[in-house]
Formats: sequence, C-alpha cells, structure tokens
Amino acid sequence: MSNYLITVNEEEIECKISDANALDSIAVNAHTLHVLQENTAFEVEIRESDFLNKTISLSINGNIYEVKLEDEYDQQVKKMGLLAVTTQKLNEVKAPMPGLIVDVMVEVGQEIVEGTPLLVLSAMKMENIILAQGEGTIKSIEVKKDDTVEKGQLIIEME
Repeated sequence: MSNYLITVNEEEIECKISDANALDSIAVNAHTLHVLQENTAFEVEIRESDFLNKTISLSINGNIYEVKLEDEYDQQVKKMGLLAVTTQKLNEVKAPMPGLIVDVMVEVGQEIVEGTPLLVLSAMKMENIILAQGEGTIKSIEVKKDDTVEKGQLIIEME
C-alpha cells in the first residue's frame, strides 16, 4: 500500500492507495470511463494528462478537476527542498584561470542575472565566455580589454 499526496484544484488530500486496478470501471472510449463507487455512477473524462509531471485534468460528471499526484519519493524530495528554485546573490567574479581579457561585455551599474555573459577570457589559445553565476549589480570592473589576469584574481565586484 502506497502513501500518496493528491492535490485536487489546489486542495491537498493525503491517501493510501492499495490497488488502482480495483476501481470498478468500464472504458467507454479512449478518454472516458464509466465508474461505480459506493453505488454511485460517475462519468470520468480524461481531458489532459502529463505523466512526466504527474498531472491530469479530469471532467467528472461535468465538473473539472486538476489533479496532481505525489508519491512518497516526490514528497521526500519536496520536503528536502531539492526542487526549490533559488537565486544566488553574486558578490565577486574571479578569474577561473590565467589568461588575457579579450572583451568586457558589461558595465558598472548594470544589473545582471544568472547566465549573463560578463567577459571573454583567452586562455591556452581558447576564448572562454565567463557567465554570471548569480544575480546582482556591477559595482566595479577591475580589468579592461587586453589585461592579463592570474587564476583567482578579482575581475568584477558585485553588490
């Protein structure tokens, strides 16, 4: 018997399901079931389903229900906060390797988000675009085009 957290129209319901196949139902067509539960008949139409995200949209006797199913694993991942979207505040950008600054792509005062191209660093005959690893505002740029930098040297300071 598995323990599930089912969210129906944003209302959470905890339940234990032993065997979904034990449901008294007959397929009317590919998207519609006729279900009997405690001597009551229901017409269940599957409107949309996303099995990857474990969501389904159902029409039961004409009423629409948005359903999300979370098994014990999903609940544990959620409790641990592994799916939480976080943004990192960036304080400083340091040179990841020694090299030559080929281009500076940002300016002081510019607000950046994670993934913003900051500069181009040439090292070992390859040009590397250094991307922001978080968000912030550029406080100062400690290098300019054609400067050489050492590994770990401060390049950009953020606030």
